[in-house]
Amino acid sequence: MTVVLETLNVSKRFTGIIATDDVSLRIEKGARHALIGPNGAGKTTLINLLTGVLKPSGGRILLDGEDITDISTHKRVRLGIVRTFQINQLFGDLTPLETIGLAVSERRGQGLDWWRIVGSRSDLVSESVEILERFHLTDVIEERTAVLPYGKQRLLEIAVAIACRPRVLLLDEPAAGVPEDERHEILSAVAALPKDVTVLLIEHDMDIVFSFADRISVLVNGALFVEGTPEEVARDPKVKAVYLGEEPVDA
Repeated sequence: MTVVLETLNVSKRFTGIIATDDVSLRIEKGARHALIGPNGAGKTTLINLLTGVLKPSGGRILLDGEDITDISTHKRVRLGIVRTFQINQLFGDLTPLETIGLAVSERRGQGLDWWRIVGSRSDLVSESVEILERFHLTDVIEERTAVLPYGKQRLLEIAVAIACRPRVLLLDEPAAGVPEDERHEILSAVAALPKDVTVLLIEHDMDIVFSFADRISVLVNGALFVEGTPEEVARDPKVKAVYLGEEPVDA
């Protein structure tokens, strides 16, 4: 398989803290790859390194074999690395149609004039509506985002990411904080993501992880601890020790 995103001995040090410790991670094109680990394991730090929010203290990051370590966040988005956040970053006063229209306009290089374009360009409106239909958001298409149920807001954030036409989509706990009766919409949306989009998922809910992922990487104390298929990770005694306290971890 072709590797689309790769880290080579990436580390991130803050004063007195090693947040990411010499991580080498390979994510294959089209993969459904989950990144798991205890709280404080360094998962979000690694996502911030992949997206350019943070600069590594050491190591390199490659996209399709090209070094992007020093490329800015917005340029990485244009190259196809897009993320969602644990807490949504939506504009509360915009409607879902305006929100997706803004994302599509930005992708097309028309972001400064998005407010003129949305509603006047049939192709943009059609694409925006198609994306909203895919995420079952047409029933709230003209509602202010701030008043939407939280599950709908999380769906909209994933829809915004897809509107950017990512090659690699980084989902940071997409169902976090979503009420149980709305979670099925999130799970269905994640399961239905386009197959040509490579997905790296951070998630604490193991039901989501094991129903979604074809490969799992486990981080502990900033370092890559275990990696393999869901079956391999589930039966690994070191993972059981970390999550279940069944036995001590080998040194």
